[in-house]
Amino acid sequence: MRRNLAEMAETPFDLVIIGGGITGASIAWDASLRGLRVALLEKHDFACATTSASSKLIHGGLRYLRNFEFGLVRESLRERRTWQHIAPHMVMPLQFILPSASRLQNLTLRAGLALYDLLSLDRNRGMSTDKHLPGHGALSEAQAIETEPLLDGAANAGALRYYDCQMHTPERLALEFLTGSVANGAQIANYAQVMGLRGTPGRVTGVQVRDGADGQKYDISGKLIINAAGPWADYIVVVANNPDAIKLQRSKGIHLITRSLSRNAIAVIGTDTHFFILPWRGHSILATTDTPFTDDPDKLHVTEADIAELLTKVNRGLPHAKLTRADVLHSYAGLRPLVADPAEPGNNTYGASRGSEIFDHTKEEGRKGLLSVLGGKWTTSRQLAEQVVDLALRKLDHPTRHCRTAATPLIGAMKNFPAFTAEMQKKNPSLDIALIAHLASAYGTHMDKVIELIAEDPAMAAPLAPHLPEIGAQIRYAARHELALTLEDAVFRRTGLCTLGYPGAAALENAAAIMGQELGWHAAERARQIAAVEQLFTPAPL
Repeated sequence: MRRNLAEMAETPFDLVIIGGGITGASIAWDASLRGLRVALLEKHDFACATTSASSKLIHGGLRYLRNFEFGLVRESLRERRTWQHIAPHMVMPLQFILPSASRLQNLTLRAGLALYDLLSLDRNRGMSTDKHLPGHGALSEAQAIETEPLLDGAANAGALRYYDCQMHTPERLALEFLTGSVANGAQIANYAQVMGLRGTPGRVTGVQVRDGADGQKYDISGKLIINAAGPWADYIVVVANNPDAIKLQRSKGIHLITRSLSRNAIAVIGTDTHFFILPWRGHSILATTDTPFTDDPDKLHVTEADIAELLTKVNRGLPHAKLTRADVLHSYAGLRPLVADPAEPGNNTYGASRGSEIFDHTKEEGRKGLLSVLGGKWTTSRQLAEQVVDLALRKLDHPTRHCRTAATPLIGAMKNFPAFTAEMQKKNPSLDIALIAHLASAYGTHMDKVIELIAEDPAMAAPLAPHLPEIGAQIRYAARHELALTLEDAVFRRTGLCTLGYPGAAALENAAAIMGQELGWHAAERARQIAAVEQLFTPAPL
């Protein structure tokens, strides 16, 4: 992967995609597979916002049944199976336990799960045995508490169990789409902010971009501009001098990383709220809040009040959790870009649909050359991209080519993950088994490239922190091959070094030293990069 805005400015593209989250990355992957010339621009780093600030779930949306969104649930369940097929190293089955406080709630949940199973009747079709998802089942109160002691007092009418899926690393999963698109000829750039749209009042012909590395500005031309900027999508339309074209509701969701609380995922569902406790990397994720956000998306942050609110909600729903502020190791926030419904009040984001919309500016306002992709969710991003590229081909009068992304494994994929991991252990007997498993989950079949860096310098196999699996070779690989331009890119999105909380000063210094060797940082720049990362671990007081 390389970044060259000057070269992009000299290249005529079919599609110029604004936004490097999972939506933009999925569109780039699909379009490149169908033979289109693709450019993708991201103003910060790839997968740095909503894409990374997720609950790490690939799921059918059980609670959407309450809103009778059967089509969205069916689509999500079908896409869940697709994710297991195209990314078996990164999408794994996860058992959920739903406690019932009353017999009525138990019956309601049981009916919902029966419908959930029916809508996912083909869930195991073509799947290897390690990916099979059983149907739902019932637990008595005693069985529920034996399975998860945390449920004592919360499962008075027993519990239900069912399965969805969890991503190992959302950021790396999105990156595989981008890496695949580059392999098919796409050109991409992070730290490339779109400052304006070029063209005439009746047609958009390109974008003006500012290079975040040196401040240079470039004009990049495309037959069709795809606005996939997520929570910033309406800001792009403002840049286009039409602020009223599209409307978004932004919903703020925060997540907390704590000590391990459960072996399984726990979902507590109420009448107007819900929360999850999700096992992840030996810790737990508390998820999530759902509150309207009307400020500038660039000002999003977690506050101490946010943390207190979510802790209170979890302790109220699961009294045996007994969580305190000291249990919170890390926090992060994301914005859900919801399609605004004129019939709904702006303060009801919890009940708002997670559906998507493709806004055709030609059809809606007579301005050719621009599409805006609004809403959607992680699980359905591939399907949304398919719809966008189908429409793009029609607009470009391009020969019709069928979408291949549902059947094309990502670049790190393999047929059977356990068999692949066992094979890599035999192939690399000198490496620790836990390290092999870690690299296999993060890189899939591309882990060989990281292992090559260890062969060059065995010191690169040493953990960056004694309590974490990340190693120096991963940082070097990020800088050399994955367009990691800052320390934050490397420790939050190319690796998981900082995703469980502050890894320690020594770990950051080691990572900065490796990045500095690759990118030519002097001592002052290394210190600045470390300080920028450390600042991300401090929630705002209000």
